[in-house]
Amino acid sequence: MDNSNITAVIEAILFASGEPIEEEKLSEAASVTKQELDEAIERLKDKYSAEDSAITLLKLENAYQLAAKEEFAPYIKAALEIKKNSALSPAAMEALTIVAYNQPVTKGFVEQVRGVDSSGVVNSLVEKGLLAEAGRLDLPGRPIAYKTTDVFLRAFKLSSVKDLPELPEQKEQITFDELLENEEKAQEE
Repeated sequence: MDNSNITAVIEAILFASGEPIEEEKLSEAASVTKQELDEAIERLKDKYSAEDSAITLLKLENAYQLAAKEEFAPYIKAALEIKKNSALSPAAMEALTIVAYNQPVTKGFVEQVRGVDSSGVVNSLVEKGLLAEAGRLDLPGRPIAYKTTDVFLRAFKLSSVKDLPELPEQKEQITFDELLENEEKAQEE
């Protein structure tokens, strides 16, 4: 198979899938080597980087997916009559952050960190496709562990969870007592 056919095969597989496909599965499905796959991916990136292309090639961890470029989202939403995405609640963002930085984790871990019942919030994030089950832990009760998904990566424009911003150092964070002192000083002025 020549290079243009390999590229066309990879493109067809990604297009037909609609979902991210891991490099190994993509290579196996197209009957190509890792090097041939990498070369085809580069050719597709070049093709889609052209200004007149509405398609982009996303790399999500060790998988690839075709998607529409972000600037076409309003038109796609209008065509599909998709209502405006609802923003995540502060509780959902908090739970999602806890999972993203500590994954895989249980609902109990999220609840312990947040200090409140988080079952509903975690279930909602699973329904939205931002979290998924990552198996069960070998602990009493065999609790379910959760991890972030490719939907999470796309929603936050990340290629990998390794691209998450670093957490601030403990010394850079303000304590509750410092916050109260600052409020008292502001009220006195």
